Amino acid sequence: MASVTFDVETVRAAYPALRDGYSYLDGAAGTQVPEAVIDTVAAAAGAGIGNAGGAFPASHRATAIVNGCREAVADLVGGQSDGVILGPNMTTLTYRLAGTLAATWSRGDEIVVSRLDHDANVRPWLQAAERAGATVRWAEVDISTGELPTGQYAELVNERTRLVAVTAASNILGSRPDVPAITAIAHQAGALTYVDGVHATPHVPVDVLALGADFYATSAYKWSGPHVGTVIADPELLDTLHPDKLASSPDTIPERFEYGTPAYADLAGVTAAVDHLASLGGERYGTRRERILGSMTAVHAYEQDLFGTLLGGLNALSQVTTYGKAASRTATAYFNVNGRPPAEVAAQLAERHINVWNGHNYAWELTGVLGLRDSGGAIRAGLVHYNNRADVDRLLAAVGELAA
Repeated sequence: MASVTFDVETVRAAYPALRDGYSYLDGAAGTQVPEAVIDTVAAAAGAGIGNAGGAFPASHRATAIVNGCREAVADLVGGQSDGVILGPNMTTLTYRLAGTLAATWSRGDEIVVSRLDHDANVRPWLQAAERAGATVRWAEVDISTGELPTGQYAELVNERTRLVAVTAASNILGSRPDVPAITAIAHQAGALTYVDGVHATPHVPVDVLALGADFYATSAYKWSGPHVGTVIADPELLDTLHPDKLASSPDTIPERFEYGTPAYADLAGVTAAVDHLASLGGERYGTRRERILGSMTAVHAYEQDLFGTLLGGLNALSQVTTYGKAASRTATAYFNVNGRPPAEVAAQLAERHINVWNGHNYAWELTGVLGLRDSGGAIRAGLVHYNNRADVDRLLAAVGELAA
């Protein structure tokens, strides 16, 4: 495959929302949508869509949209299209799978969750374990670095472990645990692994097999798509699981995990978002999977270079405290301006046309152990592939004023 480049100004031109003059540093909570995705969603709705499974053309279009979406998501993460479960969001799908898996658990079984994770990869498992009478074990974060030490899993995982849930990247600190090493420990003990890839997928090339993820969850709205969630798994594994479902709904894989009628036009937009990601490196040849790997490699390099400027600038401000020092992390900064409530800082940045988030950002356990949850959390500024140096400079100048 040819070498790839990254032209951020060309990328930015594809996003109508960026023309409003704001710096969108809120991508960790949800990205903006490129024109190609907007047009695809509109075209799908305008062409006429019926429910799938019918004899008429509008129904055929719906079936083609669903199949195309599964293929696109599989290309994005290196999975199999018939193992792609589609749903409204990652949280809903995780609850669905937690209930399904927990139906096979009993007293004496154990699961392992981590303090690094978004609550959507913690609470569903805790609640499912409680109902089943299973024991919960916690993987702890090194507070000084924001890393999730791999070594502890050798002590946490044993022959009674049924599931290990872990994030591929922290949604506030950006820390990227050694997921392949963690899943290898889990698999050696015969446990399944559930990897939250919601925050990682927009920033790095993903290979679910290399990660050792039995289940890999991601959300399209974090990588320039509509509000659709998906979980990717081996179809043979899914075939062994039997979620609650309507008697009349399909029992095929992966349809048995999908409830109700999907938002077909949005699914068309998911495919367009994957195609958009595949184009970011400028390469027009090769399979879509090959182009995605090249593009996301270029995205990662670009974001890390820009993040060095952002983090270095924040750390140079004496009245700013940053959190997290992991050696491997996404371009996500979590910080406080000393003496100023995070909500106040976020509001004043908004007045300067800078979009950031404040609070715990659903990293409930992590902000708890950091001692931040009950005091308003911190400010989160996250870079994605459409952010540029002007966004970073604007944020640093504004924070510098607030910290003076």
